[in-house]
Amino acid sequence: MARPSPSPSLLILAAVAAAVCLAQPGAADLKVDYYASTCPNVEAIVRGVVQQKMQATIRTIGSTIRLFFHDCFVEGCDGSVLIESTPGNQAEKDASDNKSLAFEGFDTVRSAKAAVEAACPDTVSCADVLALATRDAIAMSGGPFFPMELGRLDGLSSTASSVPGQLPEPNQTMDQLLAVFKAHGLNMSDLVALSAAHSVGLAHCSKFSDRLYKHRPGKPTDPTLNPKYARFLESKCPDGGPDNLVLMDQASPAELDNQYYRNLQDGGGLLGSDELLYTDNRTRPMVDALANSTAAFYKAFADAIVRLGRVGVKSGRRGNIRKQCDVFN
Repeated sequence: MARPSPSPSLLILAAVAAAVCLAQPGAADLKVDYYASTCPNVEAIVRGVVQQKMQATIRTIGSTIRLFFHDCFVEGCDGSVLIESTPGNQAEKDASDNKSLAFEGFDTVRSAKAAVEAACPDTVSCADVLALATRDAIAMSGGPFFPMELGRLDGLSSTASSVPGQLPEPNQTMDQLLAVFKAHGLNMSDLVALSAAHSVGLAHCSKFSDRLYKHRPGKPTDPTLNPKYARFLESKCPDGGPDNLVLMDQASPAELDNQYYRNLQDGGGLLGSDELLYTDNRTRPMVDALANSTAAFYKAFADAIVRLGRVGVKSGRRGNIRKQCDVFN
């Protein structure tokens, strides 16, 4: 549900994060007040739609945030993941790695864009609507509120073939995860911070069942899993059973908070890539620090989201403003 207005201290904390120097091509075109004169109410409009969608279902939270991640990691933050496939083109959203993106995220952005278009036609990009919706889903679910840089253009292409290898996978090693993040201009701190998005949303059994039944010969269960948690997951995901959905955080499933890191300390990371953050000596100190301080978590997460929002930003002739998010103009 909607939270009270953020405190000044949280805004200051997030503003510091937003002031970090721009490191991505095209990111120099972004600024917090980009639509101040052309669509001054855009943030209020998007926030109203997100609040309405969240009141309808908590799935709006995780699905919207995840949509932003998948958009930015493939061809940059350009709304290309929103495009529908056509007979002549299989779009990003239909790539195997994106098949599990939930309807609620797409629906939130589509509704927010329609409301923005009614107030400010041909002015605000779908990429920026998605960015704002993500920020609001974060803040309304207990995470930090922060100024979102705006000014992205929508991408001019969307292909399923551009997706493989661009997204982090639950069974990757730490070196592989760090390489994926580095390829997008992000670092180890970003990896640890952004992984907290897994404190909301759901995951299919197929994303983690190998940790229960196929970890290694003679030891089918991943020893880093808390035994009690492993038994619970087995009850939700029987070996050879249906590909059910499981809450990624059983303790506070509708709140984006640092409980995620305390879960890792207790062997309660759902995905292999989650628990790896605690078992790897390079990232464990940051997990411990964020588990112990809500303020540190807010700062780290806001900083990382702002940095993610600068990845692959389109400007000039490399993009445009779509009238409708799921089709090219």
